[in-house]
Amino acid sequence: MNAYSHWSTRTPWLMIAAAIGLMLIGLTGIERSDLLIGSDHLSRQMFWIVLAIPTMMIATKYPYREMRHISLPLFFLCLGFLVLVFFMPVQNGSHRWIPMGVLNVQPSEFAKLTYIMALSHYLMYRQNYRRLTGLIVPFLLTLVPVGLILKEPDLGTSLVFLPILFAMLFAAGARVRHLALIVFLGVCTLPALWIGMSAEQKSRVVTLFLQEDGGDLPTGDGYHLHQSKQVIALGGLSGSEISGMPIDDPRAYHLPAGRTDFIFSLISERWGVTGSLLTLAFYFILFWQGLKISKSTKEPYGRLLCVGIVSMLAAQSIINTGMTVGLMPITGLTLPLVSYGGSSLLSTSFAIGLMINVALHPGYEIGSEPFRFAPDPA
Repeated sequence: MNAYSHWSTRTPWLMIAAAIGLMLIGLTGIERSDLLIGSDHLSRQMFWIVLAIPTMMIATKYPYREMRHISLPLFFLCLGFLVLVFFMPVQNGSHRWIPMGVLNVQPSEFAKLTYIMALSHYLMYRQNYRRLTGLIVPFLLTLVPVGLILKEPDLGTSLVFLPILFAMLFAAGARVRHLALIVFLGVCTLPALWIGMSAEQKSRVVTLFLQEDGGDLPTGDGYHLHQSKQVIALGGLSGSEISGMPIDDPRAYHLPAGRTDFIFSLISERWGVTGSLLTLAFYFILFWQGLKISKSTKEPYGRLLCVGIVSMLAAQSIINTGMTVGLMPITGLTLPLVSYGGSSLLSTSFAIGLMINVALHPGYEIGSEPFRFAPDPA
C-alpha cells in the first residue's frame, strides 16, 4: 500500500464533510442575520472559513504525539493571556478579547484546547487518579481557567470545562464512585458559586426558571429567550426560505446576538425543523467519528485527546442549542463551526485537525490496554 492510499484510507472523510457542512449552514444563518439587521458579517465569516480549512490541514501534518511535550507550556501561555484580558478595554461589558489590529482574539477559545492537551499529557500514564486524592491535580488544572473565565465574566465557556474533565477522567480509568462523590460535593458548593457569580450571570439563571409563554413582552435576559423561541417558531416546518415570512413586523424577528449566541435560532427560522435536524445530524456525525477514532487508537495521549475534544464540542453544542429553547441558561457561548467569530472557528478547526491527525497516526504504541493504572484491589 503506497503512502497516498494509506492516507486516503485512514482519513475520516465523514468528519471533514460534517465540519464543512456545519460551516456552510452557519453561513446561511449569518446571511439571515445580515438581512434582518442590515449588516455585512457574511463576507468576514467567509474570510475566516478560508483560513479555517488550512488551519485544520496544518493540524494534521505534525505527528500529534510530539505535541504532548509542549502541551503544558501552551496551557500556561493561554492562562497568561486569560490574565492579560483584564488589562484590555472592556467590550460589551466584559474582558474577553485582546485587540490585535483589525482582529480581536478571544483567549478562552484556545484555552479550552490547550487544557485538553495538557490534561491528556498528565493523565496518559498516571496511576494516582485511580485514588481520590489523585484527582486533586486534574481539578486544579480545571479550576484555574474556570475561575479566570468566570471573572471575565463568561459563564458559558466556563461551564464547558467540567464535562471535559469528567469525560477524560472516566476514559482514563478514574473510579466511578470517586467521580460520583465529587459531583455530590460540587452540588454542595453551588451556594458558594452562586454568591461569587455576577449580577448578570445570576439574572440569566433566574430567567431560565421564571420563563413564561404568552403575556407581556419580558425585558432583560427574558427578552432574549422570548425572542429566540419566537424566531424558531416562526420558521415552522420548512422555514421562511421556502414558505416565506409569516409575520411582516420586523420586531418579531429582532434577535440580539443572532449571528453568534443565537445562530441556531436563525437557522431554524430560515430552514425550519428540517434545517435544525440537519444541523444536529452533522454534529452527531462529528462526535461519532471522533469517538470512533478514539476507540481505534491504543496510544493513550491520542485517545484522551479525542475524548476531550469530542466532549468539548458536545458540551458547547448542547449548552448553546439548549439555551435557544429555554432548556439551559443564556450564556455567551458560540455554536462550534456555525457561529460568527474567528477565534472560535480557528480553534475548533485546529481541534478537529488534531483528531484527524490521530486517525492518520494511530500506530505509535501496541499494547493490550491504552492506559496503565494500578489494578483494583481484590
